[in-house]
Amino acid sequence: MGTTERMTFSKAINAGLRRTLETDPKVILMGEDIGTLGGVFRVTDGLQKDFGADRVVDTPLAESGIVGTAIGLALRGYRPVLEIQFDGFIFPAFNQITTQLAKLSYRSRGRLSAPVVIRVPYGGAIGAIEHHSESPEVLFAHTAGLRVVSPASPADAFVMIQQAVASPDPVLFFEPKARYWDKGEVDVAITVTADAVASALADGVATDPAGVVALDRARVARAGTDLTIAAYGATVSTALKAAESAAAAGVSVEVVDLRSISPLDAETLIASVRRTGRCVVVHEAPVFYGTGGEIAARVTEACFYELEAPVLRVGGFHTPYPVNKLEATYLPGLDRILDAVDRAMAY
Repeated sequence: MGTTERMTFSKAINAGLRRTLETDPKVILMGEDIGTLGGVFRVTDGLQKDFGADRVVDTPLAESGIVGTAIGLALRGYRPVLEIQFDGFIFPAFNQITTQLAKLSYRSRGRLSAPVVIRVPYGGAIGAIEHHSESPEVLFAHTAGLRVVSPASPADAFVMIQQAVASPDPVLFFEPKARYWDKGEVDVAITVTADAVASALADGVATDPAGVVALDRARVARAGTDLTIAAYGATVSTALKAAESAAAAGVSVEVVDLRSISPLDAETLIASVRRTGRCVVVHEAPVFYGTGGEIAARVTEACFYELEAPVLRVGGFHTPYPVNKLEATYLPGLDRILDAVDRAMAY
């Protein structure tokens, strides 16, 4: 009997959270409406019923208080997993996350750890408005002491949420809302342990003892020879579609799913660009001072003599998130990515 099941992205996260609750009695879920309702997107559906209101806790509408409480619980040996209802609601907790949570380990010279996971449904393409469709990941990636990751498939969502909960460090777990309903195969036999994650992160290995890609490593989602697209979260799926379209025009595109935004697995990305000679970075967040700028600088510095074209970026614009009628223009869709591929190939 196989161990692979087909499920949606949101169900994969639910299954991963369920696994952590089953295997570690110190795991506690907290957030607004995550219990009886199962969360706005039903990601925690059924977990309070099965594990009780003491481990799946409905909290008041107070993001800063939720994070502050989680820091205290972590210092007492628990592994809190928080849900922020929408990306734009995280800012009341920004101070707690960046000035307290991120710095506890450094401030205590490693004597204290804060294994807190903050799940953030982020990004657009669901017809919502500002504060419900934003991509603030770079604001947290800029803060040392935080791990910032974003899965792109149900299989990765199931494994990465377990890795995040098992991590000894605080993790910002950005969930692309646009992919919540995408389906894929998930190996539900995989169980990630805290020892495995701590060992993989400390040793800097690409694969942890469970046989899966380590939390801080990228993966080549599609092999190619002419150009590399670097993407993460919701944009990986669009990048793969662009690679298919480009292949029909005779251009072989390699797609690198970054998975971890901070730390950034530059080794895998640079190896890819050295093979292809061209790079396009795609993300939903605004290009201005965005993740793509850091990646472009890293790639240019490491691959200057191999590059056949400048590193190009495709992303959101330097404006507040638009009304839903303009979403398709704002987001990096297939046409804008293919236009960047064409421009890079024209050099």
